[in-house]
Amino acid sequence: NGRVLVDCGVGIPDGLRCDTDGNLWCGWGGGEGEDGVAVFNPAGTLIGRILLPERAANVCFGGARRNRLFMAASQSLYALYVNAQGATAC
Repeated sequence: NGRVLVDCGVGIPDGLRCDTDGNLWCGWGGGEGEDGVAVFNPAGTLIGRILLPERAANVCFGGARRNRLFMAASQSLYALYVNAQGATAC
């Protein structure tokens, strides 16, 4: 529809995944205090962050209930259980 969902400012979004509530989980880079994962609701409002010591390049939901978020970062792989379930399609 040509509408801007998120104005990233100086942030650098990377790999994206959606959860079953329509929220968008984005690998994020922007320097110290910004690196990790940013979570946006369907209206494009930032509703959460997972801060990491390095930029996250991609994210993926996994596990039996699709509630474990895997985060591929610059030099490491992180995993965290979240209160969300990954959607099968975004």
